[in-house]
Amino acid sequence: MQHTETSLASLIQEGEQLLKAADIEDCRREAQLLIAAALQKSITEIFMMDKNTQLDPVLIRQYFARRAEREPFAYIVKEQGFWSLDLAVSPATLIPRADTESLIEVLLTLLPDRQKPYRFLDLGTGTGCLLLAALSEYPNAFGLGVDKIEQAALLAGANAKQCQLEKRSSFITGNWADAVQGSFDVILSNPPYIRKKELLELMPEVQAYEPMSALDGGEDGLDAYRYICNQAVDLLSDQGILILELGIKQDIEVSNIALSKGLYVVQKQHDLNGCIRALVLSRQTL
Repeated sequence: MQHTETSLASLIQEGEQLLKAADIEDCRREAQLLIAAALQKSITEIFMMDKNTQLDPVLIRQYFARRAEREPFAYIVKEQGFWSLDLAVSPATLIPRADTESLIEVLLTLLPDRQKPYRFLDLGTGTGCLLLAALSEYPNAFGLGVDKIEQAALLAGANAKQCQLEKRSSFITGNWADAVQGSFDVILSNPPYIRKKELLELMPEVQAYEPMSALDGGEDGLDAYRYICNQAVDLLSDQGILILELGIKQDIEVSNIALSKGLYVVQKQHDLNGCIRALVLSRQTL
């Protein structure tokens, strides 16, 4: 079946109107980005194209319709940038956020020698974004990523291969560090930290599409921190550090949990919005 081709200008306008009606911010740019993804072109190429160019609208309109239903952009195009990496995403994993890069920033500050053979552990690895970003900066390091969702661990492994980091990484399915033994120089984690009663207040893209297991932190949002801090005491090397992502205004509560488990606060890192986003802990004061 043949489809009537439509001009690029008309498709941009059509997408802009549809996304605006769905309360999508910056709807014109999103429409252009979706067109670029459907055509497997860069946004720069779309800007430079003759706006009268005739295009097959079928896949483009499918992308528009999905985004109008508030499906996350990253799930539609099946990838998301994080740090310097392009990573595949799926509904089995949380979409990597720019705020999470705060954990890599503080890691680089605290471990300036990039050549050491550090051992990394990433708990709740999801796409593998934290572990793979860390390994990309430390060429002699090795890392293990753990996720309780098998599809997430498999996706992280595929991302490692895509980033040419598969020889220095391994991914397994497990409940936090229950199945992990050994000593690690760095433990990274972006655990679920949303309070259960606040899950229904999340934006539609998150609430309807992203995995609740990666978001639900229990009644007070702190369940995962208790579990991870308890395990980290036995898994950190003598000078090892635990770097945790935090929700808004959780630094005091998580610090108290850490202290009760025998961990000390080393540093706090702010995100681009000025919120304390990463908490660095150790078994001793550094």
